[in-house]
Amino acid sequence: MSDKIVLTGIKPTGQVHVGNYIAAIKPALQIAQNSDCTALYFVADYHGLTFIQESEQFNELSYGIAATWLALGLNPEKVIFYRQSDVPEIFELSWILSCLAPKGLMNRAHAYKAVVDKNEQLGLDMDTGVNLGLFTYPILMAADILLFQTDVVPVGKDQIQHVEIARDLAEAFNRNYGDTLKLPNYIVDDQTAVIPGLDGRKMSKSYNNTIPLFESAANLKKLISRIKTDSTAPHEPKDPDSSNIFLLYKEFALAAQVEELRDKFHSGISWGDAKQELYQVMNAYLEQPREKYHKLMASRNEIDEILSAGAKKARAMAQPLLERVKLRIGRYR
Repeated sequence: MSDKIVLTGIKPTGQVHVGNYIAAIKPALQIAQNSDCTALYFVADYHGLTFIQESEQFNELSYGIAATWLALGLNPEKVIFYRQSDVPEIFELSWILSCLAPKGLMNRAHAYKAVVDKNEQLGLDMDTGVNLGLFTYPILMAADILLFQTDVVPVGKDQIQHVEIARDLAEAFNRNYGDTLKLPNYIVDDQTAVIPGLDGRKMSKSYNNTIPLFESAANLKKLISRIKTDSTAPHEPKDPDSSNIFLLYKEFALAAQVEELRDKFHSGISWGDAKQELYQVMNAYLEQPREKYHKLMASRNEIDEILSAGAKKARAMAQPLLERVKLRIGRYR
């Protein structure tokens, strides 16, 4: 592996759905296949605490994220795969960074602003429902990134700000204490379109329009049948590139299958038949990962062992940097 470090994390705030897979997990897994970098993947469990504060649900969702990565082919022998809460150095660095973080910068963070804007629309106090974890969320994310001297963070467009804040905090530390923290960059896959949900809007848990990734075959078929379509008659030609069904199909089908369905759209295919085609390729693609996911969720000791081993590797990487940070701020041995 080279010195280039790439880092990706997913927080456990709900069932992983098809949109998560296409927009975040699939591109991240492709990075893991690149031997020219050191790749770190983590379950961002303590980030989930800002929203999930019921212990059994928190536990279930955290294991679910880990099982998802593994079921989809992440090889813990080739990457560093860990649970955020197993690396205490992250939280120590987070506190140090918080002492350098301007409150005004946190005021502008997207997650906090979204809650404030919603409260204003409802006529509530601006900070109703805001806990300090949500407010300082970008600082913890900055610690996730900076602790490992990360070079690149793959993100969706809505996450760019978090990497920019990490850069701001690294620059603030370096101005105060000397060049210590590497400034990370982000990469965004511009080819990844907004993934449509069942109702045509962006697939999102907040819209309740998702397709859970490891749904049973029967339920998967039912959900696909609910995808919103237009009133084009069955025999009429259809534009595949404006079809939510075709967009999803491309992510799970082989290239030859994609071209075959494209031809069917042009010559005329009923929406019912198009949905059946989508179901067949999605179910075939997800059948083995689904089985592995459920096996892992039934054998959580295996997940714990994998994450524990990954945390040891992560801590070995993190500790030298944190020691330099502590020496810089004046905490002498």
